[in-house]
Amino acid sequence: MKSGILVTNLFALAAATGYSQSAAPQNTVVKITGVRFAYPLVQQWIDSYVREYPHHQLIIESRGSYDPVEYDILIEAYEHSDDIKRGREYVYIARYAVLPVANSASGFARTYGAKGVDEDLIKQIFFHDILADTENQRTIKTPYTIYTRLQKAGTPSVFSHYYGYEQKDFKGKSIAGSDEHLRRALRADSTAVAYLPLSLIYDNETGRAVEGITVLPPDLNGNGRISDDEKIYDDLATAIQRLEASALKDLRNVPLAYLHFSVDRRNATPAAINFLRWVIANGEKDLHEHGYLIAEPGKLEKEKFEQFASKRGK
Repeated sequence: MKSGILVTNLFALAAATGYSQSAAPQNTVVKITGVRFAYPLVQQWIDSYVREYPHHQLIIESRGSYDPVEYDILIEAYEHSDDIKRGREYVYIARYAVLPVANSASGFARTYGAKGVDEDLIKQIFFHDILADTENQRTIKTPYTIYTRLQKAGTPSVFSHYYGYEQKDFKGKSIAGSDEHLRRALRADSTAVAYLPLSLIYDNETGRAVEGITVLPPDLNGNGRISDDEKIYDDLATAIQRLEASALKDLRNVPLAYLHFSVDRRNATPAAINFLRWVIANGEKDLHEHGYLIAEPGKLEKEKFEQFASKRGK
């Protein structure tokens, strides 16, 4: 098996989605690419899928130099441009949260893992701002090094845009590669501070933070102070429960974005469409385990995708 490629059988089209097993095309390969931090979740869905219908192949490929149109399904962590959106059909399957984190051995983690960070401090430590009032910036006595992604990607875009900046405005060291490479750099430097999605902060088997990573609790109510009831990050289940239970207006300093799947409106294959139908029907129960929040009511747009799928299936 080639490095970076996960290959498994893809089951035939499910009868419950409108296609009988006998009518399903055989020897079909469905290729998927996109954001790497979603691969474990998608792989779990694939594994469940093939246990029931072991007839086809589903391939997850790390994105390289290939044109995205070469793939049957794209998984993305940020919104496409309007030009791209016009030609694709979307399933907004889950939300993900991005949090500030530090190397657990750092003085920064010891100080701000306990005190937390408010909006002003997050902006001060993470971003270049030529308009910032430097006289009002806080004195930070402990040394720290900001790490960020080099390539344009969902996580840095979501984090920076939430605070009114662009990805290019990040301070610090830029790391080539994926969010996993950013996490690796964070754990290797005892002064490191970065940002990560929940799915990379926590071990989905233990529910605890990955060794070497400390969450810097954000100021959830935006009052400039971090109280004990805002320190919710000891385990993944507690964090997700609080984040999901909070209305967006009551949830400050936690950038949230959607993980979405899409297919080409003109060229989507029945196998790709039916895999997404299966995900819509069965995937939600696996989200919390992997560090994702469920979609807001109506955002998944099941009926809209079903209308598209029904037309393409004829």
